[in-house]
Amino acid sequence: MTVNQASSPLIGTQPPVGTAIVSTADHTPQQDRKLFTPLTLRGLTLKNRTVVSPMCMYTAEEGLPNDWHLVHLGGFATRGVGLIIAEATAVLPNGRITPYCTGIWGDQHIAPWKRVVDFAHSTGTPIALQLAHAGRKASTYTMFDKENQGYAPPESGGWTDVWGPSAIAHNDTLAVPHAVTLEEIAQIIQAYQDAAVRADKAGFDAVEIHSAHGYLLHSFLSPLSNKRTDQYGGSFENRIRLLLEVVQAVREVWPQEKPLFVRVSATDWVEDEPSWDTNQTVELAKRLELLEVDLLDISSGGSSPRQKIQGGPLYQVPFASQVKAAVTKLHVGAVGVITRGQEAEDILRQNQADVIIVGRAFLRNPAWTLEAALELDVPVVWSKQYERGRPKKHFTPV
Repeated sequence: MTVNQASSPLIGTQPPVGTAIVSTADHTPQQDRKLFTPLTLRGLTLKNRTVVSPMCMYTAEEGLPNDWHLVHLGGFATRGVGLIIAEATAVLPNGRITPYCTGIWGDQHIAPWKRVVDFAHSTGTPIALQLAHAGRKASTYTMFDKENQGYAPPESGGWTDVWGPSAIAHNDTLAVPHAVTLEEIAQIIQAYQDAAVRADKAGFDAVEIHSAHGYLLHSFLSPLSNKRTDQYGGSFENRIRLLLEVVQAVREVWPQEKPLFVRVSATDWVEDEPSWDTNQTVELAKRLELLEVDLLDISSGGSSPRQKIQGGPLYQVPFASQVKAAVTKLHVGAVGVITRGQEAEDILRQNQADVIIVGRAFLRNPAWTLEAALELDVPVVWSKQYERGRPKKHFTPV
């Protein structure tokens, strides 16, 4: 999807882990601000490098997106973002994190998702869908439930067939998963492929395969959760096998002109036992590049309650930087407490990433992209409905 600037109402145009990147005064000419330069991924052109991160809303019923999802995602579409990635959406019913997560496991999900997609497109904004299976972190109560936490049993809307690579619970409040059989692994791969077909029918411009934060595909990658002794466990090559097979299956049916993303956790943040780490992430990135993945969305953590995260502003950017230095064609997305336009600009200009993927800052301010443009002194076109809210300094776009 290439946005038509004439018709669209919204056109904008490796340090060690834990080391912050310092933003300083930027005197770059307006026309050279990298955050507001287009990026083309196959047949999709992003008008700028700001991306809304997939964020679960826990507000669906039977996996069906509803008015909340239309308004939530549509709000970003009306405020100048380069791309929206819709929340983790289950490829199988037992792949939901909670009973209230969105799904794409059946044809009944196509039409309500298409409603969201069509609105985003009406503003000139592309939108992607994150395809997910929660694995051993499935069937939980929502974060909104103040009385119950952890595993949600069937009487609370949950289910008993929780899946994982091995029969190891994520923590003592969640279910002990069933170690999936080879037949069930084949079912998982087919489910991702079928979900991609449905996402295309709904009109999504890209799909992202979720292999981060301790969910099913990440749990196969990490030796903390994968104790298998067959071809899907043990060695690095075996542990990455399922993800690579899912990527291959999705790429087979996903249109060639549409980009394919993968989200990974760069590290488990567990140092006292074998775990997933940045060196393995770099090697995985090289394999994904060969399989025609277009962008790697690099987060971290989520695989173990024993994680010791060294958080802070921009704390995950070094992971993106390490991967970007190791690949040639694969694009890289940086995430993690990126809150200001100047920070985003610095990351891009230092060639540490190709796009900036923002989550919580967009929840606080759906107009984060427009605010970043004001901060960087870049005039961009606002939607005509919101034009009168533009500060006078940028009242007339150029």
